[in-house]
Amino acid sequence: MVTVPQTLEASVTQAVEATRVAIASGKSRLQIELAIPELKAMPVAEQFLRQYPDLAETVKVFFSDAGAAALARRDWEGINCKLYGLEELWEPIQPEDQAFLIVASTAVEIKRVEKMCEEAGDRPFILLNPQLQDVAVIGIGAAGRQLRERFINTIEICYYLRPLEQGVLLRSFPNLWQLWWEQESGDYELLGENETRPGNERLAEMMESKLSPSQAPKKGILQSLQQFINALSQ
Repeated sequence: MVTVPQTLEASVTQAVEATRVAIASGKSRLQIELAIPELKAMPVAEQFLRQYPDLAETVKVFFSDAGAAALARRDWEGINCKLYGLEELWEPIQPEDQAFLIVASTAVEIKRVEKMCEEAGDRPFILLNPQLQDVAVIGIGAAGRQLRERFINTIEICYYLRPLEQGVLLRSFPNLWQLWWEQESGDYELLGENETRPGNERLAEMMESKLSPSQAPKKGILQSLQQFINALSQ
């Protein structure tokens, strides 16, 4: 059974295992997201590749800019995969490539990322901490809806970790989406599971149905629920 990781290294270990299982299950378009404030994507990507050496031997890694790729080439000692900025190569996907990892791509690059994903075919194509749903860039009308249906909704979120006000939203493939509540002891209680990523209302329902009055935080359950929902909306 998956449990809430206590360290960043442990969460990356979970992400590696979830990715392995997803690829073995025939999934190719994958997303890993550690939605932790202030967390930089490059150290996560480095740790991911170090814990996943068989992928590191075959993967082609792309960063949102060439500067980040240059830093990785300089600092990632012992990781010998190919490292590029998204705009560095005229034809980034080649027939001999075996797998791809896109690190912290933004909504500005979404068309290029989508094209690369299409060209990758059934080869593993992994998005690590992407920022692809920026409404200001993608739009909220027909164009945004088509993009979600055509590309974003085809990606399997194989690992997701988001700390909340008093809990954690976690998904580790092939497990369901799980909502965990942090108790005063520091341990976590599983409040509920969902087949798809739960929306704010569903999360609030899961909290209300599982918590007893004795478990409610001192500031009051209603206030806690509102803060919980506010945090999700940020």
